Amino acid sequence: MKARRRILAKSTCNIRQNYLEYRRDYFMARQAQDVTDSELGLLQVLWDRGRCSTRQLTEVLYPSGGTPQYATVQKLLERLEEKGLVTRDRSLFVHTFVAAADRDELISRRLWALADKLCSGSLAPIVSNLVRHQSLTEKERNALRDLIDAPAQLRQEKTRRSRKR
Repeated sequence: MKARRRILAKSTCNIRQNYLEYRRDYFMARQAQDVTDSELGLLQVLWDRGRCSTRQLTEVLYPSGGTPQYATVQKLLERLEEKGLVTRDRSLFVHTFVAAADRDELISRRLWALADKLCSGSLAPIVSNLVRHQSLTEKERNALRDLIDAPAQLRQEKTRRSRKR
């Protein structure tokens, strides 16, 4: 009987340990990818303009800025580089930066995080809320219908291909 209790206690401990490790890894990965509003502003400049130096970014973000703003941009770039969202080219005397993550990837990540937080992981309430409270143009409605129908079309094409084999 004691041996059974030890085994049960040990397996329960292992399950709990695995769960805690999973949660730690999951939340650390999510926290590492969170982007502040300032970092997002910097990324938007990089998406719009492409490769830029720290000075060029400072001039766009802080037109009348000086040394403190330059240091702020440097720090933002360092953080984004650590998060893997920006890459630095050190081949020239003046280092240049380019966005490593595209805009759609970041939008998707943030929408899923919002869905997890507010809607138990479902995007349907978010999309339906946007459609209900925003007047969509005909073009936007058609684009939305195309997006909704696209996965079904892809599944049908895969099914047809597998039947031909």
